[in-house]
Amino acid sequence: MNNAEFPRKPQNSLAASSDDIPAALRDTSDVTTSQVRVRPNILFMGGIAGFIFLATISGFLFALTSPKTDIGSQSAPTNPTNRTAVKKSPSDNTNRVLGHLAYAEAPESELVRISRDGRIRMRQGAAEKFQAMVKAAQEQGVILVPISGFRTIKEQETLFFGIGAQRNQQPTQRAAVSAPPKYSEHHTGYAVDIGDGAVPATNLSTNFEKTRAFQWLQGNAARYGFELSFPKDNSQGISYEPWHWRFVGNSQSLETFYKGKNIKPELIENNP
Repeated sequence: MNNAEFPRKPQNSLAASSDDIPAALRDTSDVTTSQVRVRPNILFMGGIAGFIFLATISGFLFALTSPKTDIGSQSAPTNPTNRTAVKKSPSDNTNRVLGHLAYAEAPESELVRISRDGRIRMRQGAAEKFQAMVKAAQEQGVILVPISGFRTIKEQETLFFGIGAQRNQQPTQRAAVSAPPKYSEHHTGYAVDIGDGAVPATNLSTNFEKTRAFQWLQGNAARYGFELSFPKDNSQGISYEPWHWRFVGNSQSLETFYKGKNIKPELIENNP
């Protein structure tokens, strides 16, 4: 890429249909004067029985109307202040600027050169695969030339703001062809812009898709862990860049570009 990158449970309100308190038990075996003395005791016992009955009913109703919680799936109260914030993936808008995703800058210690003059660098794993790819293409008469590799945030500032000012481009216009600083794939050390050594006039141009170099890359780049970053009609809305390729051939590079994104695997028949 020439200048691119880059949840209350509603409580059951049962009607409080409390039963009438049972009448006090009465002793009818002997109707004597002693009955007068016995009746207060009977009333007293009846009161106790009624109290126990009411307590039992109240506990039963409380059990029915209290929220149920499974022992195996207890969770914190649904008080808004106790809710855990949902982490957003890198594909969320909070991690985008004008369509571009945020990337960290690769450590200098992990970068190695891929050009003769040493100015163009990539992370070591990506660099080794790139060199192997260049050699394989050369054996078939195709010249793959690295144009740009790792790029610092400072360098991206110049490309985005400096060149944008020279061309009188607003940020929305500039972002179509160049990633803002901190949002370029080139920061990762896994991205590389490639040209055709036989037709340098097509460098950093959509005409590159007409070259033998691009055709060779389409048929062979995946063997070396490289893929086109911004194909036509890409989901990020970035301009089509046939020259911008990124390395996804190991775990770290794969996570860098795919972790958190809702992308499903492609099923290819007869090619497990």
